[in-house]
Amino acid sequence: MKDTQTRIHLKTKSIANSNYYRTKETIREQRLHTVCEEAGCPNKFECFGVKTATFLILGNSCTRNCSFCLIDKADDFQLDSQEPYRVAEAVNKLGLKYAVITSVSRDDLPDKGASFFAETMNWIRKMNPPCLIEVLTPDFGGDEKALMKVFEAEPDVFNHNVETVKRLYPDIRGQADYECSLDVLHRAKQYGLVVKSGLMVGMGETQQEIIDTMHDIRATGCDILTIGQYLQPTKDHHEVKRYYRIPEFSFLKQLGLSMNFKVVQSMPLVRSSYRAYDSFLKAESSEQKTA
Repeated sequence: MKDTQTRIHLKTKSIANSNYYRTKETIREQRLHTVCEEAGCPNKFECFGVKTATFLILGNSCTRNCSFCLIDKADDFQLDSQEPYRVAEAVNKLGLKYAVITSVSRDDLPDKGASFFAETMNWIRKMNPPCLIEVLTPDFGGDEKALMKVFEAEPDVFNHNVETVKRLYPDIRGQADYECSLDVLHRAKQYGLVVKSGLMVGMGETQQEIIDTMHDIRATGCDILTIGQYLQPTKDHHEVKRYYRIPEFSFLKQLGLSMNFKVVQSMPLVRSSYRAYDSFLKAESSEQKTA
C-alpha cells in the first residue's frame, strides 16, 4: 500500500520566475539538453529558478535501456562536435559558479564518450575559470583509458551513481554491472578526486540491502552520497514497490554519516545533482575540519 503521507511530501511547486525562463531560454539558444528535462526531474523549477541545470552531453538518446530511466534508447546516434563549446557558452552566459555535466551512455563510441567530458570541462575553464565542475558519468564499461581521460581533466567532483542494490541490477540496470560501478568509484578516489554516488529506493530492495550497498559504496572511499525516492516515469517503466517515509530517509542519512560519508543528502525528492554545490561546500568544510 502506498504511503499517502509521503506522497504529500513529493509534491513540488511549479513556480517559474525570471531565472527559470532565462535558464530555459539559454539552453534552447545553445541547442543543448538537460537531464532536468529529458529525465523528467521533479526539481526542475527550483533548480532552473536559481540558474542551475545539469547539462546532458553526447545527445539525448542512450545505448542502454535501464528500466527506471525516461531517457530514450535509440539505434541511430549523432555526435555534435560543437556541443562541449556550447555547454561552456551556456555556463558563461548564466554566470554559473558550479556546473554539473552528465551524459547518456554511448557504448557505440570507442572511448564511450569520455573525451567529450574532458573537452567540455576544458572549454568551461577557458570561458569561465572560476566555475567549479561536477561530472556525473556512466561507467564507460570500466575502460581504464576512458576513465583516465575524465580523471585527468580534474573535475572538482566525480559522480557515478550505483543507483540500486546488487540483486536488482539484472532488472533495473541489465546492461551495467554492480562491481564495475563500485570499481569506477574506487579508481576515481585513488586518483585523488572528490567522489560522489547515489541510490534510489522503493524499487523492491530490503532495508538490509540498502545498508549493505551503502557500506559497499563507502568502502570505495566515496565522499558524498545521495538517496532519493524512485518515481515511475511511465506505466512502461519499473513500478514503485514502496514509498519510503520521511523518518526512514532521516535514518539513512544518519546511518550514512555514521559510516563517515562527508555528506549525505537523503530525502524523497533528492536526486544525484540536487543542491550539488551545497554538497560540495559541505564536503570541503568537512575535509578542512579533519585536516
